[in-house]
Amino acid sequence: MSSSKLTLFIFLALIAGIIFGWLAPDYAVKMQPLADMFLRMVKMIIAPLIFATLVVGIAGHGDVKHLGKIGLKTLIYFEIVTTIALVLGLVMANIFKPGVGFNIDLNSVSMAVVNKMQNIQINHSFSQMVVDMVPTSVFKSMSEGNLLQIVVFSIFFALSICAIGQKARPVLDFLQSTCEIMFKFTEFVMFFAPIGVFGAISATIGQNGIGILASYAKLIGVTYLSLIIFVILVLAIVCRIIKIPFSALIKALKEPALLAFTTASSEAALPKAMEVMEKFGVPKNIVSFVMPTGYTFNLDGSTLYLALTALFCAQIAGIDIPIKQQILIMLTLMLTSKGIAGVPRVSLVVLTGTLSSFGLPVVGVAILLGIDQILDMGRTTVNLIGNCVATTVVARWEDAFDDDKMKLYVKNKGKISNRYIMPDVISNDDNLAMKIRQKEKV
Repeated sequence: MSSSKLTLFIFLALIAGIIFGWLAPDYAVKMQPLADMFLRMVKMIIAPLIFATLVVGIAGHGDVKHLGKIGLKTLIYFEIVTTIALVLGLVMANIFKPGVGFNIDLNSVSMAVVNKMQNIQINHSFSQMVVDMVPTSVFKSMSEGNLLQIVVFSIFFALSICAIGQKARPVLDFLQSTCEIMFKFTEFVMFFAPIGVFGAISATIGQNGIGILASYAKLIGVTYLSLIIFVILVLAIVCRIIKIPFSALIKALKEPALLAFTTASSEAALPKAMEVMEKFGVPKNIVSFVMPTGYTFNLDGSTLYLALTALFCAQIAGIDIPIKQQILIMLTLMLTSKGIAGVPRVSLVVLTGTLSSFGLPVVGVAILLGIDQILDMGRTTVNLIGNCVATTVVARWEDAFDDDKMKLYVKNKGKISNRYIMPDVISNDDNLAMKIRQKEKV
């Protein structure tokens, strides 16, 4: 199935899910297993894909000595952008005040869920976060989907391959074949994406009802407006600075972005996004390092959402937080929003803990529960786009971005493969195709 057809089918599944959830909510809520099945299929791809691509990217391209420099630049960029996201979230909450005048009846179930969140103990100290980066068992890390631990193990594995040299060549060749297999595996799993999208959307609408959109209209509007402003004023400007056409990047990401939006799952879009960014001109080693690391340290949409909703919860209770305390909340969120992948309702768990630590009422979290899935769709999409932009920034920073490959990919609407130049593409532009083929032989 071509990329354009799959995108069309996903979009049609989105529309069908909304209509079905609206007209037959009792049956729609039973469609959730379809979404769960698709997400489980995606999860079985991620660990071997990241492991194989990162090891091949480091050991296969001789970039060991640059790895530390790439890592440092990546973390610096992550910290700058997530700080901007937090500031923007606070500014938008102060300007639009989405919690003022908000009046929604709560049920006991929502408060019970929030009380459970308060009991979740997460150690947010920097030292513990560093310790948690190191896996005790890579198999446990893979089964739990802990991307950062997989990255750490992969880096040490790649360094060991480089140290051994030619004796490790069979393992490297095996992992290279594994990369190709996993990308093909991803294509097969994506055939089921429309089914998963239909299940996720219909269950969301069936459970909450269309009417919930009107009740939460101001909060939804402010959240999505903030996310759009961040994308336009931050990510688009970043791309302009590094001379990457932002419109072309968004066009290339339409399929993984639509997957992220409709499933509200970063994992659902990660394999496809990694494939697209490599085709777009970012080297394999940078894609396979920056993307999974970004889902721990560079959640732009989620950090913006946390800052916005922290003030939303205070506004609901009629509490006016001074600027000094808002800055303290922002600094706290800079740390607490990192390194807790794998916790259910992770953003709300972080928000609950932050509110409690500042003595603010957590009743607002119970209100957010009713609309969290819809808000999660937007912030997850921005998380994805932000991490894809990060790969281009690091690649350009390292002078490793392949402009020829990007131009050819954009010109031929994604018909360029990861490692080979398709014959129909060569006929369109021999010079660019030959340049890329020569680069891949080096």
